[in-house]
Amino acid sequence: MIPPQEASVRRREIEDKLKQEEETLSFIRDSLEKSDQLTKNMVSILSSFESRLMKLENSIIPVHKQTENLQRLQENVEKTLSCLDHVISYYHVASDTEKIIREGPTGRLEEYLGSMAKIQKAVEYFQDNSPDSPELNKVKLLFERGKEALESEFRSLMTRHSKVVSPVLILDLISGDDDLEAQEDVALEHLPESVLQDVIRISRWLVEYGRNQDFMNVYYQIRSSQLDRSIKGLKEHFHKSSSSSGVPYSPAIPNKRKDTPTKKPVKRPGRDDMLDVETDAYIHCVSAFVKLAQSEYQLLADIIPEHHQKKTFDSLIQDALDGLMLEGENIVSAARKAIVRHDFSTVLTVFPILRHLKQTKPEFDQVLQGTAASTKNKLPGLITSMETIGAKALEDFADNIKNDPDKEYNMPKDGTVHELTSNAILFLQQLLDFQETAGAMLASQETSSSATSYSSEFSKRLLSTYICKVLGNLQLNLLSKSKVYEDPALSAIFLHNNYNYILKSLEKSELIQLVAVTQKTAERSYREHIEQQIQTYQRSWLKVTDYIAEKNLPVFQPGVKLRDKERQIIKERFKGFNDGLEELCKIQKAWAIPDTEQRDRIRQAQKTIVKETYGAFLQKFGSVPFTKNPEKYIKYGVEQVGDMIDRLFDTSA
Repeated sequence: MIPPQEASVRRREIEDKLKQEEETLSFIRDSLEKSDQLTKNMVSILSSFESRLMKLENSIIPVHKQTENLQRLQENVEKTLSCLDHVISYYHVASDTEKIIREGPTGRLEEYLGSMAKIQKAVEYFQDNSPDSPELNKVKLLFERGKEALESEFRSLMTRHSKVVSPVLILDLISGDDDLEAQEDVALEHLPESVLQDVIRISRWLVEYGRNQDFMNVYYQIRSSQLDRSIKGLKEHFHKSSSSSGVPYSPAIPNKRKDTPTKKPVKRPGRDDMLDVETDAYIHCVSAFVKLAQSEYQLLADIIPEHHQKKTFDSLIQDALDGLMLEGENIVSAARKAIVRHDFSTVLTVFPILRHLKQTKPEFDQVLQGTAASTKNKLPGLITSMETIGAKALEDFADNIKNDPDKEYNMPKDGTVHELTSNAILFLQQLLDFQETAGAMLASQETSSSATSYSSEFSKRLLSTYICKVLGNLQLNLLSKSKVYEDPALSAIFLHNNYNYILKSLEKSELIQLVAVTQKTAERSYREHIEQQIQTYQRSWLKVTDYIAEKNLPVFQPGVKLRDKERQIIKERFKGFNDGLEELCKIQKAWAIPDTEQRDRIRQAQKTIVKETYGAFLQKFGSVPFTKNPEKYIKYGVEQVGDMIDRLFDTSA
């Protein structure tokens, strides 16, 4: 049970709380009533506003629509006026541009092309909208006149500013071939930059708007002429320089691939200096063509449309290329005629030219890339012709050495080196400058399958075989020629001189190494031949020494008086020796041994033999009373005999 006191307190609290709740409820009720009143007022206001808005809308919308229509009408009017202005402008194009077109594009290309653009648009407008109007004919005629003027300007610019490249500049260009920096320094400027830009703009306009390709023909004809004249000018430069100073300005063309050079080249026998100038000039012209053609292509690539570049370039280089090829064929033809008359020194012209053509061929092929097959095949065709004629020259030279006629009047009376020998050796020595070229010539004529892809070693063996063949033919011919001499001793001296000259010449150059590729014992063989001829020569003195040789002398007792027969024999021996000595010395003094070392050696050997034999004879019979006039028979002392032999082979003695 809750105590009465606590219950009373609880009741009082509940009543107080209830009272508070009632007051709160009363407040809420009052608030709701106020809110309802406000809501009613707001609804009334909004309803009034809506009514007014509807009235306003009904008034404004018609005005807005009317304004919009007016604006559209105004825009249409403006567009119509603009179109009218645009159309009217086409009718004024002819009169506005006629003066500019008439005066031409020179010095005002930008303005001129702007006028041409206006004319072109007018043509397009009238063609689309009024094809029968007289205005179309006017602007069409003006456009054609303008196009012709641009074509004429293109031709004029190319003609006036395309200059022949000077020979000195070409030579500088060639000499910088292996130096990239130097090459850049002498880069050719075919057209001034401002002119080049004008030419490029005209070219592009003619292609794009002029629908014209004739200017490309104009371009290649003008540039072709300059290229051809530049190369011919270089050739003339060589001729003028050589005729005035004897030495043309000719920087060496660097050999990218050395052709096994020898020591200092030998002067070609019978060669004309002008022939060397022709060769040098041709070689330089070939290099000049490559460099100038490369430069022409760079210029052309800026001016001619890409899909026309190869064809235009092909046409551009034809005259210069044909000129070079014709000159090359003339060289081949001249070589062919020279072979017929056995003028092999002239044929040697082909060798440096062929070597240079083969060295230059990779650059040639690169320059001619994209040209017609007939153009690309010109250089290989010339190379083949030169290889064929070169191989023919080598073959005929070897045959000529073998078959050179034995003409008595052509033989050296003193037994010295024959002209055939010196010419043959000189020819072979000059081949050393062109080992790979000559080897390739020989290989090109081989029919075996290995020859189609011959190596440098294969070529070297062929050249070695060829040189050995020439030397073998020469030796056979010399043997034949030596029989012309009636005196076997002179024949031996002749063969000795020639064999010795051949051996020394082989040793002084690289010929001996080339010979050794296929004939290891060639050097020893020549030495044996030389010794054999010396021995043959020495036998000529036997008829002198046999008179006083021990085996042919009478035997007698010292102190015993000589019989008449014995005295006569001794007299005959002295006389035979004296006469033989005098005769041989007189004859052999006129003979020649050009090699001083060999001459001294042969003299010394002979002097030793004769002095020893004569000394022994003189010692034995010099004091024997075989005659009342000893001075008649004992004409020479031992040393005198030596002095006489020392004067052999010396026409000045």
